[in-house]
Amino acid sequence: MGIFLGSEIEQPQEDQALFHIVPVPYEHSVSYGSGTSLGPAAIIEASDQLETTDGVSEPCNEGIYTHPAIDCSGDPEAIMQRIRSVNGKIAARKQIPVVLGGEHTVSYGAVMGVADAYPEQKIGIVQFDAHADLRDSYEGSKWSHASVMKRLVDEGMSLFQLGVRAMSVEEQAVRDAHSDRIHYLDARCLCRQNPTHSMTLPEDFPELIYITVDIDGLDGAIMPATGTPVPGGLSYWQMIDLLESVIGQRQVVGMDVVELAPIDGFHVYDYTTAEVVYKMMGLVSRARD
Repeated sequence: MGIFLGSEIEQPQEDQALFHIVPVPYEHSVSYGSGTSLGPAAIIEASDQLETTDGVSEPCNEGIYTHPAIDCSGDPEAIMQRIRSVNGKIAARKQIPVVLGGEHTVSYGAVMGVADAYPEQKIGIVQFDAHADLRDSYEGSKWSHASVMKRLVDEGMSLFQLGVRAMSVEEQAVRDAHSDRIHYLDARCLCRQNPTHSMTLPEDFPELIYITVDIDGLDGAIMPATGTPVPGGLSYWQMIDLLESVIGQRQVVGMDVVELAPIDGFHVYDYTTAEVVYKMMGLVSRARD
């Protein structure tokens, strides 16, 4: 699978890298388009075309270590545990796991691993997504990509959702039932006249945050390479600006980018996703400084 930005950097020692790429080619519960299992490899391949500067700094100077892909064979619970174990070890060293999916279900194992490393502190999740992912189950599975945020809310996590524009009645009821812990700015508010480029997290939102970016949070017109594209989403720079706003307010302890389903011959979508990943690293490294 190669290493992230491998055309420009050498693989550092594991203990010398701030950012740890964790590829998870998991695709068990897709409900529309398929191909998310190919996402991690496509992102890593496209990263070879990135410049080392993200326009402001060189995030790679903080060290980027690419792990072997997680074994995604077997039942969902076993796979989530593998992700959880790897992320927990990374976060326990105060390094930052950067999980590349795969379908959004992988975020459960990824977030829980980070939470294991900070047992005395709460973790808040900031979710960029077209969908709320708050169904209790979908198509007979509690381990569906459409249920991942419900699983994490059930674990006691606080959640802030950005860009949602496709949601069921059941999911709205979950939002209402957990209004103390689920906050949101939906696409209708963010993306219409005078699009929003910054926002403020609630005062009581946890200091430690995990950022999950479902790439379908971007508007379907510019990111069709995903399992469930939806119109009316974020522009590229709007997403980056909102990420900068969020990252500047809290300490990021983990993140993921999921749901890329590559389209053969259309490299722009793979490259766009790789650039979002690298820009997130830059925002995090500068916020730490």
